[in-house]
Amino acid sequence: MVPMILMIISSGIMLALGAAHLLFTFHGPKLTPRDPALQTSMQQVSPVITSQTTMWNAWLGFNASHSMGAILFGLIYGFLAIQHGSLLFQSAFLLSAGLAMLGGYLALGKLYWFRVPFTGITVALVCYIASVALSLR
Repeated sequence: MVPMILMIISSGIMLALGAAHLLFTFHGPKLTPRDPALQTSMQQVSPVITSQTTMWNAWLGFNASHSMGAILFGLIYGFLAIQHGSLLFQSAFLLSAGLAMLGGYLALGKLYWFRVPFTGITVALVCYIASVALSLR
């Protein structure tokens, strides 16, 4: 029961972070540059890889897809913990994939983001590891 609860907490944190990030991507100023001229420039300049988009549209798309990854992690691992705990906790593949995903998010958070997501991901990863460790007993 405790491993399931810890997995749900881990999943819930990632779901909440992803949902908040998706909301901030499309609503409000939280993910816009402090310098309005930078946003204007991003809306006018294309990345080197293609002229079919702008840096601003790419920024929005990258943020949205990043959010969707965290949401998907939260939904899948939360669902598996609740509905198919034996499958989840007996699958080295699923447990390794989840650990790799959270570890990757943690590394990105440390290198490129700020304290709130990094702290949330750290707590999610600690709960995840504790969940897996307790399930092995």
